[in-house]
Amino acid sequence: MMHLLATLAILLVADESHLSPGDSSRTLKVDGSERSYLVHVHPQYVKDTPTPVVLAFHGGGANARNMVAFSGLNQKADQSGFIVVYPDGSGRLERMLTFNAGNCCGQAAARNVDDVAFVRHILDDLEGIANVDRNRVFATGMSNGAMMAYRLASEMSDRIAAIAPVSGPMGTKDCRPGRAVSVMHFHGEADEFAPFSGGKGRGPSGTEFYSVDHSISAWVNANGCNKSPRVIQLPDREKDGTTVKQVRYESGKEGAEVVLVIIKGGGHTWPGNEPRMQSLGASTRDISANDMMWEFFQQHPIK
Repeated sequence: MMHLLATLAILLVADESHLSPGDSSRTLKVDGSERSYLVHVHPQYVKDTPTPVVLAFHGGGANARNMVAFSGLNQKADQSGFIVVYPDGSGRLERMLTFNAGNCCGQAAARNVDDVAFVRHILDDLEGIANVDRNRVFATGMSNGAMMAYRLASEMSDRIAAIAPVSGPMGTKDCRPGRAVSVMHFHGEADEFAPFSGGKGRGPSGTEFYSVDHSISAWVNANGCNKSPRVIQLPDREKDGTTVKQVRYESGKEGAEVVLVIIKGGGHTWPGNEPRMQSLGASTRDISANDMMWEFFQQHPIK
């Protein structure tokens, strides 16, 4: 009888340690510091099925909870069946955090915080509590978070299948992935915070941003894509002062692509979602970044 009770207790503990549908928060120790992340598990999740994961990084001066509302990715996860992970950056104030994405941003960059190690710890932790499809772990992010997605593609190509940065360029001079990593980059031509052509934007960061062209060229070269792109003008479905086109660099190594989604008239925003602050500029309603990136991710697992 005692043996039966002990076995039951072990099974209960094991079951409690496995994620179930809904939202939860996790805390880790990384290089002696306490770090945290939020995780959203879609309603149809079952632990017997390997499940794709999307890492979603908040912008500079924000946090994981802000990113949940800003991106709307929980709703897309529920529709399409993936887990979303929202890492918290670091900083002096828990509501104003940043990631070390190279030349940006804040205390994370100034202190050379190893956010790549943090993400490795997140994935290790997640694999212990969820059935993760290791060939389908993707990354996206806003602004400083987009820059972090670029850094992961370069330094963690063994674990990141593809990325979809939004309103943030690469934060390093070059990229050196161990394998081809497909990229879908969304950027507004009227972005005043991370200017399309590079340089300093509005806001307190003082970062001298690389241009969007710098990011795209670096990854076209790294992925061995065709340097003559296919340009597609997308339908102007909503009369909101914006139009959208895709610039697609195709036929890369192992089918890799680099796709630039240019929003004419678009600001420092998440396409398809209305920003909470008008100062960020216009957000196009002609496309949904969430729909487009998920379709893109599905086409580019680790092979």
